Amino acid sequence: MGGANRRWMNLAIRQAQSLLVLSSKPQTLTQIPHFALLSSSQSELISSTSYQIRRNFTSSISFARYFSTHHRRDSSSRRGVVLDANDGDEYDVDDDVVDEDGSEEVSDDEEDDGNVAASNSGVKREYSVEEKAKEAAEIGYKVVGPIDRSERPFKPYEPVFAVVQIGSHQFKVSNGDCIYTERLKFCEVNDKLILNRVLLLGTANQTIIGRPTLLGAPVYAVVEEHALDAKVIIFKKKRRKNYRRTKGHRQELTRLRIIDIQGIEKPEKTTVGKGEKASVKKPEKAASKKPEQVPVAA
Repeated sequence: MGGANRRWMNLAIRQAQSLLVLSSKPQTLTQIPHFALLSSSQSELISSTSYQIRRNFTSSISFARYFSTHHRRDSSSRRGVVLDANDGDEYDVDDDVVDEDGSEEVSDDEEDDGNVAASNSGVKREYSVEEKAKEAAEIGYKVVGPIDRSERPFKPYEPVFAVVQIGSHQFKVSNGDCIYTERLKFCEVNDKLILNRVLLLGTANQTIIGRPTLLGAPVYAVVEEHALDAKVIIFKKKRRKNYRRTKGHRQELTRLRIIDIQGIEKPEKTTVGKGEKASVKKPEKAASKKPEQVPVAA
């Protein structure tokens, strides 16, 4: 057999295999127009070869789902539908596994996925009173509650200062000062706070330094406002990469008003009256003597 005849024979065999495998009804080669001119021996050879290939092919793909090497679940298994290996029917399967006694078992992976989904969702976490107090103490404050109207938060100035730490920032404050901190949790406007992380206290006469903090030296403050800082523009660029990203950010802030500083002796204010002022005489200026004019003879 020549090369041309061999190539034609291989082409005819491939076409016959494709037609016989893909056809739902059994056919003979005489019914296919391309093979009407074949001899009996050639047609028997092709039909037997194609029948064997069709049998092996159909048996191998009868229960196959995908013809690729990617390991993934098909859409039916994702929806809880499983193909029966015997007759190819589909039946539903619940997500949770049910034991014989009726109790449901949930795997550890599903529990972890549920916790992650709950944290990523928009539902706010509910804190207990102990958890709120613990987190506030780690930042450096304690929430007392709403301030009473009987209390007078705005007191006259006292010459006492303190250095307090809130979170990772330190502030030097005096009575009546206003400071801005990062947004404080678990407190609302007009709530009274105790800043219990005091590093230093001082007056004009003495200074008390903590190691690292001072015990029994609270600084009281009132929450005046929860606000947003000015917008900050974040621009990123990679040259020659067509990469540009622009983002904006406004930091949440809390404004506190310092109302009292305790833990140190406050100096008394001494008021001096007008009559008690010491009379201070100004030094008299020395009279400058002018030089005498001497008459000049003509």
